[in-house]
Amino acid sequence: MNEDKIIQWAQRLLGVAQCGLTYNHDNPYETERYHHIQALAAEMMAAVSDVSPERLLNLFTDESRNGYATPKVDVRGVVFKDERILLVKEHVTQRWTLPGGWVDVGDTPSLAVEREVFEESGYEVKARKLLIVADRNRHYPPSTFHIYKLFFLCELLGGSSVVSHETDEIGFFAEDSLPPLDEGRTSYAHLARCFEHYRQPQLAADFD
Repeated sequence: MNEDKIIQWAQRLLGVAQCGLTYNHDNPYETERYHHIQALAAEMMAAVSDVSPERLLNLFTDESRNGYATPKVDVRGVVFKDERILLVKEHVTQRWTLPGGWVDVGDTPSLAVEREVFEESGYEVKARKLLIVADRNRHYPPSTFHIYKLFFLCELLGGSSVVSHETDEIGFFAEDSLPPLDEGRTSYAHLARCFEHYRQPQLAADFD
């Protein structure tokens, strides 16, 4: 059976369970059913990953405290210098990606991506244009949660290359000399689209 499909079904079950736990306050039997659905989703994901059902269930239980289930938002900064694109080498995976991360509560997407670029690379940037809104399920390997990825073209304002606790190296790369990518965070296909948007600024944002 297709592992990606199993992950997507588990994500949907999680959404049902989280919404049920958010809005059901009076019926303990319904609450118990929604907890069972959470546990089932954890078992499904564990069957196609190397994470235990118990650890996944703890993640899902923490997430269910956040209310109505919605996709998480990941932002990526697309920064060019002399027609080369900024990439950072992740400390954990030892592979390269566009700088970025989660949008915090209270952030605008543009402020989030500007902060993430600075924290991961040392460069000060200004978000200028939304290039891509991607449903992670359609373009990347399976993930525990449903995620939307937002890619912003950013203007380089200043700063200098500075590694962080998350990054080991920082560099600018030409399209024909890209390093090994962390394809769970940034795909070669999306980098190719970023270069196309850079060369053709009149292009509208990609979505889905």
